[in-house]
Formats: sequence, C-alpha cells, structure tokens
Amino acid sequence: MTAFLSRRKLTAWCLALAAGAAAPLAHAQAPALDGALTLVVGYTAGGSTDRIARMVAERLGPKLGVAVTVENRPGEGGRLAAKEVKRAPAAQNVLMLGNPAVMVVAPLVFKDAGYDAEKDFVPVSQVSSYDFALAVGNKLQLDRAMFLVGRLWAHPEEAVFGVPATGSLPHFFGLMVGDALSVQPQIKGYGGSAPLSADLSGGSLPIAIDTLDSLYGQHVAGKIRILAVSGKKRASFAPTIPTFREAGMKIDADGWNTFFAPASMPPAKVQLLSTKIREVMQDPALQKAANAAYITPIVSTQAETVQMLKAFRQQWEPVVRRSGFQP
Repeated sequence: MTAFLSRRKLTAWCLALAAGAAAPLAHAQAPALDGALTLVVGYTAGGSTDRIARMVAERLGPKLGVAVTVENRPGEGGRLAAKEVKRAPAAQNVLMLGNPAVMVVAPLVFKDAGYDAEKDFVPVSQVSSYDFALAVGNKLQLDRAMFLVGRLWAHPEEAVFGVPATGSLPHFFGLMVGDALSVQPQIKGYGGSAPLSADLSGGSLPIAIDTLDSLYGQHVAGKIRILAVSGKKRASFAPTIPTFREAGMKIDADGWNTFFAPASMPPAKVQLLSTKIREVMQDPALQKAANAAYITPIVSTQAETVQMLKAFRQQWEPVVRRSGFQP
C-alpha cells in the first residue's frame, strides 16, 4: 500500500512538473509582433477607407502591445500601394486595407496591374462594407424606385446613369441595375463623387449611382432623393431607405474594405492579426463611430473573409468582363 501511494504521488508530481514546464514554453511560442505595425491605405486621408483604417489603428495598438500607424500611399487608384506592400519581406509588419477596385477590378481590366491579387496577398479580416445607392435629382419628382422603373421602361433613352468614374464599382453596379430592369443604360462617368453630386442636385443629371455614404448627406439635406440601396438589409444609419429587393428589384450587392497581408507574412502572424482585428471590430464604441461616419462595420474571421471574397468575385467578375471596359 505504501509503495502504491508513493508511486501515485510520484506520478502526480511528474505531471505537475510537466504542466508547469509546458506553460512557459507555450507562452514563448505564442505568435507575437516584434515591432510596430503599419496599416497602408492606397488613398489620401479623409476618405471612408482611410477613416475606418484609423479607427482600427487607434484600438489595435493596445491589443497588440505595439505602435500601429496608418500610412497613406495614394497613386494609380490604389494600385501603387498594392505593388509596394506585395514586396514586403516576411519580417516586416505591414497590412494593406484593400477594396474591390484594387483587389478585383484592376487585375481584370489592366493587362498588368503589377500584382496578382490572389497569389501576392493573404486575406486577414474584413472590417467594413458599403452599399450602392440609386438616386434621382428633385427635378424628376419621384419618391419610389418603381416609379423610376416605369419611366425608364416607357422612355429607355432616359436611362443615363451618372457614376463617379468609369471603371468604378458604381459603374459596374449600374450595369447590374440595367440587367435587372431589362434596360440598356448609358454610363456617364464623372471625375469623382463631388461633381457627380453637384450635377445631380443642380438638375443637369437626372439619375446617379454611387456609394451610399457619398450620396447620403445630399439626401438628408433634401437636395436629392435616394430611391434604393443595394444591401441585403437596410443600412443601419439610413433605416428609412428601402433595399432594391424591397423596391421590387431582385438585386443586391455591396463593396468592402478588407485587410490583406503580403504573401510573405508567416501564417501564425496573419492569424494573430486577424484575431485581434476581429476583437477590435467588436468594440461598441468603434461601431458607433463607424455608423456616425456612414460606415457599416463588419466583424469577420479570416475564414469568413475568404468566403466573402470568393462570393464577391463570383458575382462581379462576369459583369466586369462582359462590360469590355478598358482603362
């Protein structure tokens, strides 16, 4: 009996010793950043992509225990940043906040975008989504999307959709709307959202398609009227505006902002960053700030982000290719 008790105590002691030794080892092997993290935005400061990047950076630093900064590298419609980030060595702590224009459209329409969106980058975490909006100027005096549909069926020559730029996502969404309405729209490209909104509110442009956040301020001011938004549900900051499906049109689509790591980054570090960004996006204060800036925050795992991108490409790539658009 004494020998049995001694053996049992010895076994328990060995197990305790092994557990005590394993804990520091596991802690030592846990992935961690060994320096500051840079979040690269391929646009000038102030836009919605830049704003959500800074909201994340402010809260991500304390979670990682390192400095997190946002670096704006505008040029070539965001492609310059992508070409620079793809060359980052494995030891460099850098992520790019990418959108569909850079990661889906550009590789399709440019003979050589300078990067392969699927091979040179690894999705980390989606952080926001945005809807597209169909809006009319007050000159048309329409307050429902189906009234506009009836007008375009009767007068298909009036199906002129203003968009912020040819080759932009609103451009291709305009083509989706045309398909849904069985009309052939004429796309009129502008040099950005500001001149588009000016012509729409001024009466020289009757119909426009742009991102919801770009048009919403004019809608609230009563200068234009947004008839429908492209999301599967109404935007949280614009709950009175119906979706296209609620308006009787079988169409929904959205855009996104997603963090991407260069393919050289070790998988353990990518997973760490994905986990911490997801934790940041769960912060109620961040979600409130995002909604106040007309941004829809998204909480997403890396796996969910990968699936989102796959579905997005399946929906949009055929539309872009059929358009025959060339820069």
